[in-house]
Parts: sequence; C-alpha cells; structure tokens
Amino acid sequence: MLTVTSANVNGLRAAAKKGFVEWLADTSADVLCLQEVRAEPQQLPEGVRAPEGWHVTHAPAAAKGRAGVSLYTRREPDRVQVGFGSGEFDTSGRYVEADLPGVTVASLYLPSGEVGTERQDEKARFMDEFLEYLKGLRVRAAADGREVLVCGDWNIAHQQADLKNWRANQKSSGFLPEERAWLSRVLDAGDGGYVDVVRTLHPDVTGPYTWWSYRGRAFDNDSGWRIDYHLSTPGLAAKALKGYVERAATHDERWSDHAPVTVVYDL
Repeated sequence: MLTVTSANVNGLRAAAKKGFVEWLADTSADVLCLQEVRAEPQQLPEGVRAPEGWHVTHAPAAAKGRAGVSLYTRREPDRVQVGFGSGEFDTSGRYVEADLPGVTVASLYLPSGEVGTERQDEKARFMDEFLEYLKGLRVRAAADGREVLVCGDWNIAHQQADLKNWRANQKSSGFLPEERAWLSRVLDAGDGGYVDVVRTLHPDVTGPYTWWSYRGRAFDNDSGWRIDYHLSTPGLAAKALKGYVERAATHDERWSDHAPVTVVYDL
C-alpha cells in the first residue's frame, strides 16, 4: 500500500504551533506533499524541517515568505526535481517531484490569481506551461513503466459540486470558465490524460471540500471549496482504494485553512 497525503499548510511555521507537529507524528502517510510553506528550511523547527523517519525536500520561493512546496517521503527517493523547467516559475516555490518505486509523486502549488490583476495573468501563464509539462511527464513516465501522481493546491474548483456557493463565484478566480476548461483539459483522456482520484472515488457527492475561508463561519457552515486534488495517471487511479479529507473536528482544532487530502493506493 502507498498512502499519500497532500496539505496546504498556510505557513508551516504557524501550522507547527497550531497542531501540525502532532498531526505529523500521528500520520500513517508514506508520502506527504505540502504547499504554501512560506519559509526557508533554516527558519523551520528541526522537527518539521527534517523529522526523524522522513526524507525531505524543501523548495522555497525566491520571494521571501511566499509560496513554497515540500515533499516528505518515508523512503529515500531515487530522484528529486525542483521546478518543471520553466524560466519564469522554477524559483517560485510551486513544484517539486520525486521518483519512488513505480511512481513519480509531485507537490504542486498553482498560483491563486485575482481577476483583473497581474496575478491572474501569472496564473494563466503558469497553466499554459504546466499543462505541456504534465503531458510530457506522463509520456516519459509511461516509457519507464511508471505512474504519475500530482498532488496539491490547484486553486481551481472544477465543477459546481466542488464549491458551496458556485452561483456567486462564477466571476471569481478559482471558478472562472477558462480555469475550469483548463482543468478539464488536464483531465481529458485525449489531452492531459490525468484522473481526479477523489472525485472518481466519490462521484456523486458535494465536495468533499478542502478549503474554508477564515472569514465568517465558513468552516462551521461547511461553506467550502474543493481545490486540493490528487491527479494521477489512469493506472494509478485504478488502484486507489479510498480517499478522504482529514477535516478537523472543530474550527479551533484547525492548523490551516485547508484540510489534508489522503488517498490509499494498492501498489
């Protein structure tokens, strides 16, 4: 079995003080993909930077205090790669991948965007480059007899079932028609060729949501978005036994505005 968890920590130093350390000690995951770490490795507590029993790769952003992704694996990877060959984005702390036996696992933090601003333009440029990389990665992995799993905060709710207030957010970044169409391309068997693992396991449910705003009572009302995904090649998706969101029992027990998303694969 291979258990993989993805979590946007919304600042790992802050999360470490709110319960992430205890969660890490209890998790049964074999691989942990973190996003929005927002710290240089030397700024992290030792028990988070290099916890015993884990092999860790941190990929911080060149811009201090922004983005940042990390990959924790129980076994030492055969290969690690930071970035996806982009002149614009490889130092932005948004992508890291590692080869494990039979599978390449990656942690992704796709830009969030903001309608009418340069941030949205940046998101569009990232998506254009990244889709081409994803297609190439799938082909290269298949040639090596490997599967691919890209976990992370994709910052797009794909379908109406993926956010509570979809009607009010049709002109909001994260649910724009062009963003949803792009994600449809990623998930098109004839284009990107990836599979939304959790949606495949839970085809007829609303959510399960993975992010709730800290504003108002979004968490208590379960007024959330599903923007954190496990997207994999079809062969691996077919081996997924169960997938679930590790939603905190109460608002006060949260250590991030996102919840971890865990899938167990029968490799």
